[in-house]
Amino acid sequence: MQRTIVVLVVGLTPSLMGPNTPNLSKLAQRGSMQPLRTVTPAVTCAAQSTFVTGLPPDQTGIVGNGWYFRDLSEIWFWRQSNKLVAGEKIWDAARARDPDFTCAKLFWWYNMYADVDWAVTPRPMYPADGRKLPDIHAKPENLRGELNGTLGQFPLFRFWGPGADLVASDWITRSALHVRETRDPTLTMVYLPHLDYCLQKFGPDAAEVEPEVRSVDALCGQLIEQADKDGSRIVVLSEYGITNVTGPVHINRALRQAGLLQIREEVGLELLDAGASDAFAIADHQLAHIYVPDPERRAAVKALIEALDGVETVLDEEGKRSYGLAHDRAGDLVAISRADRWFTYYYWLDDAKAPDYARTVEIHRKPGFDPVELFMDPAIAIPQLAIGWRLAKKALGFRTLMDVIPLDASLVKGSHGRITDRPEDGPLIISSEADLLPDGEVPATDVKQIVLNHIFGP
Repeated sequence: MQRTIVVLVVGLTPSLMGPNTPNLSKLAQRGSMQPLRTVTPAVTCAAQSTFVTGLPPDQTGIVGNGWYFRDLSEIWFWRQSNKLVAGEKIWDAARARDPDFTCAKLFWWYNMYADVDWAVTPRPMYPADGRKLPDIHAKPENLRGELNGTLGQFPLFRFWGPGADLVASDWITRSALHVRETRDPTLTMVYLPHLDYCLQKFGPDAAEVEPEVRSVDALCGQLIEQADKDGSRIVVLSEYGITNVTGPVHINRALRQAGLLQIREEVGLELLDAGASDAFAIADHQLAHIYVPDPERRAAVKALIEALDGVETVLDEEGKRSYGLAHDRAGDLVAISRADRWFTYYYWLDDAKAPDYARTVEIHRKPGFDPVELFMDPAIAIPQLAIGWRLAKKALGFRTLMDVIPLDASLVKGSHGRITDRPEDGPLIISSEADLLPDGEVPATDVKQIVLNHIFGP
């Protein structure tokens, strides 16, 4: 077996490669780089599940970052159990070929209870008093204390939210270096999310992106340097490309105005009641799953959504099959936006009645993905003072909301989820071994076998 490290650099595209990526460019020059044909939806959970199984979303069951659990009548995003993902995983296939194979899976999604040797993933603590405390989940459990003790506490609030920056990806990089030095896994899988933040905030063509590309390339350089020293093979890939967007599509507001979406009022605020709705949408970047329990209503709902400005297409059952999305977890209809637009989860018509979680970083309660969580509300004059005051109240034992997120979806300048129109704006795959990467565009379903070829040979 040949030791291999797979580095997943979110948002990296051929068009971002160049002067700002000296380490990755050198790797591509000595090996090979090809465009990668990702899946629909081109989002984290779906793409990563395809990478590790070689199967499309209609076979892994991972149809997005979240979906409607029909038996519970609840919308859940960012579940973490690996048991949700169907199909043989790459580590299972490798171990079947050689029982001595070992795997470290670091911050890739669906990491909890994966049958790997070492795993680390974000896992906040939620005490009953309402606090959210930074922490990780690790396998084996003692690795958690070891990493927190060696590297310092995992910087959860730098991993996502308005404070997201390079610090989280740097911590992940150092954790990968530590695990490789102390455990020596056959396969190391590392997830670096940093580019995702600035690309969604500013758009891929913004000047603010260039220094961030250089920063994440430097982190990759550390991993490449260590791999070269111990003779490991290297694969670098990305899940999707992020494209410039000009504005959102408020799909749930359209369904509500048509009398199809049901809300429940609590303490003067509005909550989506999915189980009581005739139709509602789960927004996930540039894709939205639309659940319509009554089959007789689906044609009318499809026509309604197709007429919205910014919608490119709406998939019915036949359409879902053609896109590899015909799974029970998927919506009865699936909407895909135009390249320059994206879907919000917003369902309220008056911001004064928005649910309290709308203005917070709350990835589990929101019935859809919310990239506006990357922004601090511009109406807050002194953000650090506002955050400090809220933290002080929490420290004193008072219940308080960290309500610093705006409700202005126009702030978002980059999105993903649909296949990009140009391959150079989409994801890529780089290998240190030119003979192990085929010529031309690489389907996401081939990644599993490509990685196995790096470990065992073709």
